Amino acid sequence: MRILFFLLLIVFLSGCDRSRLYEKNHDFEERAWIVSDQPVFDFDITDTVKTYNLYCNIRNSVKYPYSRIFINYSLQDSTGTSVSKNLISAFLFEEKTGKPFGSSGLGDVYDQQVPVLKKFKFNKPGKYSMKFEQFMRTDTLAGIHAVGFRLETASIE
Repeated sequence: MRILFFLLLIVFLSGCDRSRLYEKNHDFEERAWIVSDQPVFDFDITDTVKTYNLYCNIRNSVKYPYSRIFINYSLQDSTGTSVSKNLISAFLFEEKTGKPFGSSGLGDVYDQQVPVLKKFKFNKPGKYSMKFEQFMRTDTLAGIHAVGFRLETASIE
């Protein structure tokens, strides 16, 4: 019994991610990202001395019809003032072979983290929000199961 307890404890502690401060995903019910669905993720910043990495999480299946995705992001403070906004792009599949990028744990579903801002410093503490909007030529992106946001402390290199 003790051995089982220690094995479970080791597994639990090895799964801890000390750099992650916030991570949440928004699942799309129809397994498709409709252009009008623009998920917003609210989070707090208390330390303005640290630097942070901000990511867009993408969960897609092999049914996604393109090799690449384009996403507009908008980072705002609690007053609605834009802190940063831009268009990001990521390859979800290798262009020539069509092999999916990312990690898979569910058969034909893959998870990726796309860098949005690296080693970013917030000017003031408070509440912030990150909004993602798909920016493709079609209103409905089949094969996109979820999009999410991750905030972590940046490692000092």
